[in-house]
Amino acid sequence: MTELGDGSRDDVEDVLALWARSGSPSTVSDDVESLASLLDHDPRSLLLAHADGKLVGSLIVAWNGWRGSFFRLAVDPRHRRRGVATELVREGERRLRELGALRIDAIVASDDAAAMGLWRAFGYERQEDRTRFVRNFTAG
Repeated sequence: MTELGDGSRDDVEDVLALWARSGSPSTVSDDVESLASLLDHDPRSLLLAHADGKLVGSLIVAWNGWRGSFFRLAVDPRHRRRGVATELVREGERRLRELGALRIDAIVASDDAAAMGLWRAFGYERQEDRTRFVRNFTAG
């Protein structure tokens, strides 16, 4: 049985290890300091799934007061196809709707066919008329 709950600073190292195991491409903010800062800003932003006391899934659930966003949905490869991602996304949606979200977006790598199919199965539509622009800054 999967248990969902909020992540804390104590979970940060395990979350980074989960992301590595899950094959998530690394980003500029994949470090202890960035995740700790996220949790300082919003202690409920890191949703975790545990099975048998082990971390098996994560989802960043962000609310900016206007729109909800999901980042870094990751499930341990040994626990995939067991509904962990579905539980994380549905709980994230519940939380964001509770805050007033009328729209939720999910950031997904466009070359990850499995992820694209998963989000479509959840009922999300690919937004073809928008392109995301980013600017990465290095620490310091």
